[in-house]
Amino acid sequence: MPVKAFVLIVADPALTPEVFEQLCRVDGIAEVHQVMGPYDIVAVIEVPSLAEVPSVISTHIRRVAGIESTTTCVTFPGKEGATEA
Repeated sequence: MPVKAFVLIVADPALTPEVFEQLCRVDGIAEVHQVMGPYDIVAVIEVPSLAEVPSVISTHIRRVAGIESTTTCVTFPGKEGATEA
């Protein structure tokens, strides 16, 4: 079962469009969204194992010019898309 993580990104406001475009081309990132609020971009990582998450973040995401900070939330394995009633 693949591992999914949400990366909450604060970007330099002047470089947000460029950061977004670069993240769209990163292997291991399944989705990229520009958002409003305390974060500018949310990237969704999907990789085969938990061991690959740090590499995608440190090697590919944090090296993008214009990214000021990241917060990563790794999902629990199990019921994908399940909701509690």
